[in-house]
Amino acid sequence: MTTLYNVIVKNRHVEGENVAVMEFESATSTALPKIEAGAHIDVHLPNGMVRQYSLCQNPSQHGVFRLGILRDPESRGGSVSAFDDLKDGMQIQVSEPKNLFPLVPAKHSVLIGGGIGITPLITMAYQLVQEGASFELHYCGASPERCAFVDEIKNSALAAFTKFHFKSEGASHREFFEAAIKDIDSASHIYTCGPNGFMDWVINLAETQSFPQNQIHKEYFQVEVETGGDAFEVVAQQSGKIIMVNAEETILQALAREGIEIEMSCEQGVCGTCMCDVIEGEPDHRDVYFTDEEKASNEQILVCCSRSKSARLVLDI
Repeated sequence: MTTLYNVIVKNRHVEGENVAVMEFESATSTALPKIEAGAHIDVHLPNGMVRQYSLCQNPSQHGVFRLGILRDPESRGGSVSAFDDLKDGMQIQVSEPKNLFPLVPAKHSVLIGGGIGITPLITMAYQLVQEGASFELHYCGASPERCAFVDEIKNSALAAFTKFHFKSEGASHREFFEAAIKDIDSASHIYTCGPNGFMDWVINLAETQSFPQNQIHKEYFQVEVETGGDAFEVVAQQSGKIIMVNAEETILQALAREGIEIEMSCEQGVCGTCMCDVIEGEPDHRDVYFTDEEKASNEQILVCCSRSKSARLVLDI
């Protein structure tokens, strides 16, 4: 099970008009663990939701977690609660850091962030500076006034490695990268985070230049996923239960209905928390967590969103 920490909200302030920047410090004698570049935490929000947010800080800073949370009215309610309800002095629970977006040692790293997607890349950039590694950071956004962490980047060791692409200043990140991608060393690793359309464009551009999948790294914040489909059976191998997954429910929901609890978090096929091993059957993968190769192997499934192409799916649960 995931370790939870009781924390106090500190130093909350707003940047870029609608990004709440805040720090969490331990509310007990238990110290918060050291973080890794690319890691995120689960935040247990005042409205009862649990949402994942990337850590955005210098990884050498110990005993504190820092987040930048965009207030997005189009989200499922998590970011609105995080922005509106989390105040200095409030005590909440957060998980230990989890890293699904780790840095990989490379000849050169290209970090491309769109809007609030800059958050995990800032932590990566600080790490790469400390390692003396070769890298470049690209921050794409509407304007400096509407983006968070701009002043911090400009006034830190990251400035020398960063190029800003703001529409208000006449920049076109598409034109820039369509030209620049041809000059990026083929051994480089590319990292991107931001709105789904932005990321898909970056990934497609890298693939057209023959960058292999294992050199393209991505982290989705939220994804619209279609979870419905034909009904099918799931066999829970360990308990022997046979469960019908109805057309409009997920495997996760069907298992919970029968008293089988699976640890979960995002419920969108993003975080990988609800991963289960597949013993028999062919999954219908709906997630953005697994690579194409991992999906093709059909060895595991995320039960929060994926379904089955076969009439029966046997899981190691």
